[in-house]
Amino acid sequence: MWIHGEETTGMLEIDPDAFAAAHAAGGYVIDVREDYEYVAGHVPGARLTPLAHLVSVVTQLPSTEPVYVICASGNRSKAAAGMLRRVGLDAYSVAGGTAAWAQAGRPVVLGARER
Repeated sequence: MWIHGEETTGMLEIDPDAFAAAHAAGGYVIDVREDYEYVAGHVPGARLTPLAHLVSVVTQLPSTEPVYVICASGNRSKAAAGMLRRVGLDAYSVAGGTAAWAQAGRPVVLGARER
């Protein structure tokens, strides 16, 4: 298990196993992919928040608990977590994204649009 911090950006990335534990404990998860990607398969309970719309919902995100940000492979979630950290939220990008989650044999929900 690891959480990796990058000194230059203050951005943190969480490994898939640590994320799985946080998720099982009820962690708050947002998925920053587009609608069509989300309905093709997402982490159970992840709230769809496309990256382009993140700024408009930032005040609705919890400020008293970590926010776990996931995308397809970890690139968009890194950008989103960095933005959320700059506005004072405790945000973590999930390393490897939904692809790593699914490859580990963890459950994926198809079609549902949780918000």
